[in-house]
Amino acid sequence: MDRIYIADRTLKQAGRQMALSFREKIELSRLLDRLEPDVIELAPLENRRADSLLVKSIASAVRHAALAVPVKLNADSVAETWNALKEAAHPRLQVSVPVSSVQMEYLSHMKPAALSALALDTVRECRKYTEDVEFIAEDASRGEESFMLPLIQGAMDAGAKVITFQEAAGAMLPEEMRDFLKGIISGLERKEDVRFGIDCSDAMNLADACAVATILSGIRELKTAVYPLDCASLPHVVGILATRGEKLGVFCQTRREELRRVTGLVENLCRAGSGGAKGFESAGLAGDEVGLTAHDSRDSVIRAMDRLGYILSPEDQEKVYQAFLSVSEKKGAVSLKELDALIAAEALQVPPAYTVTQYVINSGNGIGAFAHMKLDKGGEALEGLASGDGVIDAAFLALEQAIGRHFELDGFQVQAITEGQKAMGETIVHLRNEGRLYSGRGLSTDIVGASIMAYVNALNKIVFEEEEA
Repeated sequence: MDRIYIADRTLKQAGRQMALSFREKIELSRLLDRLEPDVIELAPLENRRADSLLVKSIASAVRHAALAVPVKLNADSVAETWNALKEAAHPRLQVSVPVSSVQMEYLSHMKPAALSALALDTVRECRKYTEDVEFIAEDASRGEESFMLPLIQGAMDAGAKVITFQEAAGAMLPEEMRDFLKGIISGLERKEDVRFGIDCSDAMNLADACAVATILSGIRELKTAVYPLDCASLPHVVGILATRGEKLGVFCQTRREELRRVTGLVENLCRAGSGGAKGFESAGLAGDEVGLTAHDSRDSVIRAMDRLGYILSPEDQEKVYQAFLSVSEKKGAVSLKELDALIAAEALQVPPAYTVTQYVINSGNGIGAFAHMKLDKGGEALEGLASGDGVIDAAFLALEQAIGRHFELDGFQVQAITEGQKAMGETIVHLRNEGRLYSGRGLSTDIVGASIMAYVNALNKIVFEEEEA
C-alpha cells in the first residue's frame, strides 16, 4: 500500500482569515503537531522581524511534522526564510508560481518566459539549503499545458521533490479532477523521483471528494485544514482514508484517535480569533502548571522565560534569575504567573519616555465606558479620547490614540496582593511589537490606575529598545 502524506494549511490561512495573536499561533501549532500530520504550512514572511520570530518559535514547538514556508522569487527571500526556518525538525521551502494566463497577468505582471526562468532559479536556490523543496503550480486547472508542463518538468530537474497542483477555481467535479491530473502527470518524465500533491478549492463543497479522487491519478500528498477553510477537511479526508484506504491501496499516518479532541480545541481557538488577551490558560500555560524551585538550574528558569515568549538579554536573564532565587527561597515553588510578574518587575527597566499626567474614566450601568488620557513625552503634551468595551479597554484605546500607535495586547493579568477594602492590586500587561513580547507592571489600590501604569511601563520598554536599535 502507498502512503498518503497529509499537509495542514490551518496556520497558513490563520494570518489571512483569522486575527490570532502570536501566542495563539504557537498554541495552534502545538495542537496540530499532536495529530502528527506530515506537513504544517505557515504563511510567508511579510514583516521580517515579527514573522521570522514567529517561524522560529513554531519551529521549536513542532517536533513531528515538517514545517513549510513559502518564499518569494528571489535569493534574498530564500535566505531570509531559511534563516527563520532552519532550526525546525523538518524544514521545507515552497516555491509558488501562477501557471494560468489570468493569474500571471494580474499577480506576477511578468511574461511567461521571464516568470519561468525566475521560478526555476528560485527552486535551485532553495535546493542549496534543503532537499525538501516543494513547487506549487497555482491555478493549474486553468493553465495552458504548453507552458505548465515544461515549467513543472524544469522544477523537477532543478531539484523540487514535491510538485503540487493547485485547483483555485473550485469548478471541477471529482472525475474531471482525476482525469485532468492523470493527463498532466503522464506527460512528465522521471515521475518516480518526486511526490505529487493537490490543493483543491472548496467552492462547490467538493474539495474532500476531489482530493480523494486524485489519488487514482497518482497524487500522494493532500493539502487539508483542521479548521473549515477553502480546501479539503483534514478530519473528513482522514476518515475517508480510514474507511476506503484499503480499497484505494493507500494509508495515512495522521493520528485519527486524537482527531476528535484536537479538532474541537483548534476550532475553539480559531473561532475566538480576536487577537486580544486570552490569558495563560487559553495558551495552555496554566499558572500552576510549572513549579520551579531554588533547586532548579539557571537553564531551567531561562527555558521557562522562553516558554512564556520573552527574548531577554543575558543581563535581564540574570536579574530575573536572582529575583527568582530570592522569591523561591522564601516561598518554595514559583509558578509561571509569578515568574511572569518577576520579568515585568525586573527585566528592561528603562527611563520613562511617556508619563501619564492625568486621566478620567467614565462608566456606569446606563452609559458606555469612556476614557480621557493626558500624557507627557519629553515636554510634549499628548491627549487621547476613546470609548471601549469596559473601562480597561477604553483606557488602553485612549492611550493608543494619544501616542498614535497600536500594539497587540498579548496578555492581561490582575491580582490582589493585599487584603481588605483598600487592597493593593497588581496588573501585568503584555504588549507585542514586531513579534517581541514586552511586559509592564502596575501597582495601585485602583485597578484601572494600575492597568494604565502597567501599559505605559511596557510601552516605555518598547520605545527604549527602538531608540537604542
